[in-house]
Amino acid sequence: MSDASIQTQIKADAAQVLKGVVAELPDARERLAYVRSMTEQAATKVLNLVEAAQEDAEAVRKKGRELSDALNRLALSSNISQDRARALMKLCAAYASDAASFAAREKSLHTEIMMSQDFQDLSGQVINKVTKMLERAEPPLNDLIASMPATTVSVESQDLTGVQTPDKALKQDDVDDLLASLGF
Repeated sequence: MSDASIQTQIKADAAQVLKGVVAELPDARERLAYVRSMTEQAATKVLNLVEAAQEDAEAVRKKGRELSDALNRLALSSNISQDRARALMKLCAAYASDAASFAAREKSLHTEIMMSQDFQDLSGQVINKVTKMLERAEPPLNDLIASMPATTVSVESQDLTGVQTPDKALKQDDVDDLLASLGF
């Protein structure tokens, strides 16, 4: 088989794989948009639940502080009536009831927070499917690029928006070099 026919076969194989990948792209975009939406909904739900829990915790803390202060004043008092002692016992009972209700609400909130993370399994499956599609596309793309005639200008297309892993993020020297190559 000649080099030309090998190159033609490589291009044909790459084109076939790329056609399959292109056909899968709309589905992949839709799945990733769904993962993004589910992640956003879960994050919003968790934040709202935590905010509600903080308000409940602050109310219990404030009542506990007030009760503690009242009990400390009573302990320092040399004269305590039976009615006053009963009133403080009622305050203690009310606080204990509030604390028990708070604990029940907290338990329920923690369960809701855990349940709001149920999207994680689904999102992991979607991300794995899209990753596998991209893994299938990479070798034929590399073959296609390798079979193209060399050019004097090499342009790397990088989308700089979004999260980057630390090993992939541009460093200041990279940015300076890019700007210098563009005449800035």
